[in-house]
Parts: sequence; structure tokens; C-alpha cells
Amino acid sequence: MTTFPLPFRRATREQGGTLGRANLWVYGLLTAWVLGSIFPFYWSFLVASRDSSMLTENIPPLVPGGNFFANAQRVFDTVPFWKALGNSVIVAGSVTISTVFFSTLAGFAFAKLRFRGRNVLFVLVVATLAVPTQLGIIPLYMAMAEFGWANELQAVIVPNLVTAIGVFWMRQYTVEAVPYELIEAARADGCSMIRVFWHVCLPAVRPAAAFLGMFTFMTSWNDFLWPLVALNADNPTVQVALEKLQSGYYVDYSLVLAGTTLATIPVLVVFVLLGRQIVAGIMQGAVKG
Repeated sequence: MTTFPLPFRRATREQGGTLGRANLWVYGLLTAWVLGSIFPFYWSFLVASRDSSMLTENIPPLVPGGNFFANAQRVFDTVPFWKALGNSVIVAGSVTISTVFFSTLAGFAFAKLRFRGRNVLFVLVVATLAVPTQLGIIPLYMAMAEFGWANELQAVIVPNLVTAIGVFWMRQYTVEAVPYELIEAARADGCSMIRVFWHVCLPAVRPAAAFLGMFTFMTSWNDFLWPLVALNADNPTVQVALEKLQSGYYVDYSLVLAGTTLATIPVLVVFVLLGRQIVAGIMQGAVKG
């Protein structure tokens, strides 16, 4: 049986105690951060399950009431919320799929293919990030009206089929995730460049694509300014419909937050689905490392 010197054992116990206290601090901070992140959603549901009079109470209740379904029904009766949900699902889903695909394709080209003007073109793509979105509202609306897409979902989908930030993100990730040796081996086996992209690049950049998909879906789902300009009140997205709930002189916060809670559910579903892909990719990289 091996016996360690007393100073070594004392130092080990002290080190273990320090690590234990550090872990307590870490888990305490993480717990506080999680509770702080969940509380706004819980407060929205709390108000949505009661009437607006709870906001005037000195000590507001912290337990949900029984009016959520009644308030939700009022949301559907006040604005075309089902149509707004469907429009947002179509817009956000189409934009997410196209952005992930085209951004991954462009990122692969900028990162691994050699062609004339590659660096200049990439700089021009990134430079578009410096242009404020508000500057393009008027010419973009004129273009959509010229195409006959005013008040149609195409006007919201087509301008966002690919984004510069998506191309930049996927290019930076592909540089490290896909080695040239793997591409050369696939080419030596007779794969075309499309097959290399599909069978080599896409599996390697799955975590980055999942993150980009989640980020794009949330951005498109929460977009308000351009759908407000491009669509009318009879064909809204969720955010435009929520704005109509509070457009009166008196704001019924129970009604508004009931609609907000309903509009948040699809985002949470997408986060759960794509979050697994992100964690799986991170764990796969950690195991390989």
C-alpha cells in the first residue's frame, strides 16, 4: 500500500476544497443566469394567464391564473393570428433553409476553392454588413412592387435567401473543419466537387450550420420592420400581428402577452431541435480532440 507524505495529503485536501468552492460559485452563477433567462418568459405567461389588473397590485401574484386559454382565444378573435403564424412559419422556414444551404455552399467555395478574385469578392460580401438595413427599405420596396410582389410573402422571403453574416460564419468555420487532405482524398476517389461538398463538407460543418439555422430562424421570426412595410394587415407575420394587438389607445397587456407567449413557442421548438445538433457536434469534436 502506497503512503503519501503528510504535506502532500494536506495540499491535496486544500486543493480539493478550493476546487469544490470554485464549482459551487460556477454552478451558483449558472443557476442565477438560467433563472434570469427563464423569468421574462415566465412573467409573460403569468400576465397572459390573468387579467391586466394584476399589474396594478402592490404584490403581484407569482402563480399562473386560469385565463390563459381565454386570452389566447381573444388573440385569435382580434387579429388573424393563425394566418400570421402560418406566414411566419413559411417565411422563417424558407429563409432558414435557403440561408443555411447557400451560406454553406458559398463558405465552402471561399474557404477551399481557388478562383480568381476570391479574396476581393469575399471582402465585398463582408463589406455589405456595414450598410444599414434601413437604407435599403425604399429601393427594395420599389423593386418588390415592380415585380408585383407587394403584400406577398415573396417580398419577405426573396431578399433574405442568403446573408453576408451567414457566408462569413460558414467560411470561417469551414477553413478549420474541412482539411484540404480530405478534399484531395475524395477527389482522388472520383468524387465531383458537388459530391465533395455534400458528403465531406456538410457533415463536418453540421454544428455551425445548426447554429446558423437557429440564429437565422430567430432573426427571421422576430423581424418586424420589413414585414410591416412589405405586407398589409390582412396578410401579416406574427410580429406585425402582435403590433396590431397594442395599436389601440388602451393596451391590454394580458392580450398582448398571450399573443407573445404563443409566438414564442415555435422558437423554443426550433431551439430544442437544433440545440441537440450543436451539442452533438461539440461533443464529437471534443472526443476527436
